[in-house]
Amino acid sequence: MRLPLLVAVCCTVWAFVVRPHCAEAKARHFKWEVSNMFWSPDGEEKVLIGINGQFPGPTIRARAGDTIHVELKNALHTEGVVIHWHGIRQIGTPWADGTAAISQCAINPEETFTYRFVVDKPGTYFYHGHYGMQRAAGLYGSLIVDVAEGEEEPFKYDGELNLLLSDWYHESIHTQMVALSSKPFRWIGEPQVPSHFVHPVFVMWQTVKMLDHDRIEFVAAWILSLLINGRGQFNCSLAAAHTPGTKQCVTVNRQCAPVVLPVQPNKTYRLRVASTTSLASLNLAVGNHKLTVVEADGNYVDPFVVDDIDIYSGDSYSVLLTTDQNPSSNYWVSVGVRGRQPKTAPALAVLNYRPNRASKMPSMAPPMTPAWNDYAHSKAFTYRIRGRAGTPPPPASADRRIELLNTQNRMDGHIKWSINNVSMVLPATPYLGSLKLGLKSTLAAARPAETFSRGYDVTRPPANPNTTVGGNVYVLRHNDTVDVVLQNANALAHNVSEVHPWHLHGHDFWVMGYGEGHYDHGRDAKTLNKVNPPLRNTAVIFPYGWTVLRFVADNPGVWAFHCHIEPHLHMGMGVIFAEAIERVGKVPREAVSCGATATALMNGAHL
Repeated sequence: MRLPLLVAVCCTVWAFVVRPHCAEAKARHFKWEVSNMFWSPDGEEKVLIGINGQFPGPTIRARAGDTIHVELKNALHTEGVVIHWHGIRQIGTPWADGTAAISQCAINPEETFTYRFVVDKPGTYFYHGHYGMQRAAGLYGSLIVDVAEGEEEPFKYDGELNLLLSDWYHESIHTQMVALSSKPFRWIGEPQVPSHFVHPVFVMWQTVKMLDHDRIEFVAAWILSLLINGRGQFNCSLAAAHTPGTKQCVTVNRQCAPVVLPVQPNKTYRLRVASTTSLASLNLAVGNHKLTVVEADGNYVDPFVVDDIDIYSGDSYSVLLTTDQNPSSNYWVSVGVRGRQPKTAPALAVLNYRPNRASKMPSMAPPMTPAWNDYAHSKAFTYRIRGRAGTPPPPASADRRIELLNTQNRMDGHIKWSINNVSMVLPATPYLGSLKLGLKSTLAAARPAETFSRGYDVTRPPANPNTTVGGNVYVLRHNDTVDVVLQNANALAHNVSEVHPWHLHGHDFWVMGYGEGHYDHGRDAKTLNKVNPPLRNTAVIFPYGWTVLRFVADNPGVWAFHCHIEPHLHMGMGVIFAEAIERVGKVPREAVSCGATATALMNGAHL
């Protein structure tokens, strides 16, 4: 009689903590091979990284509480690979987070590694490479988690459409990484500029303009496009009739054929939208249609209606769209660049009212993206995102506050991004294994700074721009409530402060508030939203502003927290949170058997 009771109790506890409807949850198995392949995302054939011969990678669809098994073979010939499951908290499985040198060793060529983890709550997610800049090479795909069997969403809809947004460079990620690490620095520029648009050389001046005695090389040949579901058009326009001086796209390759979204009149559709861009901040609008925002990063939000949404790298949203327009017409879905002077043509898809022919292009011009530097528009949208009724409230106060100053710096002639004047570098031994085994030699002796000088002027380039490198590992106590203040500042160029979307692994956080200028705790803490802040895993800091996040360190493991812009992370813009390593369960040997951990295991250490 005791065994059934024990099973029932275990199921109840497991369901409460992680997986609802324990008895109905399923194991979903996938067998993937990651390889290089020729593809034409925007009509220009290039080499990218795909999965099972697909780009983007296969969509994973599961229900909350299901266990995902992905048997991943690395068929890249010369480099390792890992995959991060963006937005999945990995409760109890920190080694499955998919961060090279943090949660696991890179999977070597011809090796196979199996990811096993529970998708514990419904939402719109995605996955992507987290080794080098492999996300920018095309290693990404959608991950959709439906509500558990027998449960319902708090909103109704008749159908669903999935939009995975990205940017695409014609230059290889290896060329990009060398350029970013070069001395002199070579800025990679915007994703491609068709010949009928302004040349991208200006973006270098805009982004990292230096003093006269500094030598900077401009890279004018970078080509980039915006993609919707892995498809875009380079050097032509689907809406050529509304774009003077452009040519109409003639698609003969289905790999870059226009994305057509079929809908029926007078229905409500859920548009799941996620951005896995390397660089670009985006704005999405659908001609003549309003959008009702209902989900952000896998968490329900208080619904609100807008004409368009800003979406930063790492963000995901669900918006409801009602097809209440003239059914004899089709309508543009338009995606444009925000936060940087755009040198990239908008991406377009067609909202196709059936029974119209799919090839029928909309007769009206695509929606106009707001001015790239209209931050009032961006802030108005972002500030409206609030937690829906029923969202857990944040703890009333924090046990610890960590203030992270985001700056652009120099080191030995290289350009870096730094946090509190330390540019992050990752070790040869994954932190999860080395901390689990107590290999303290793998950590820097000095603790990273928890704040920065009150006298620092965030409105000007740094007076002393020199920086150092380090691990940026913050050790957190189990169940502490942590406030993180993200403080933006001026870059090396005068009058330049960039948008930075920050993503936290292993947790959701409450976005407590935003502000302008220098964060002053005595003054600004009173303005924080303690009533209905949204739960998210990615948050933006606006130019010359600050953002305050609050989370509970209740998930033992080692977690990355970083800017989600790929070049910025590559240049050192991130930190590590190590939480209650002593509470981490048995770590699979194959996850961390490299570097100093491999030596320790050979000498008899146990994980």
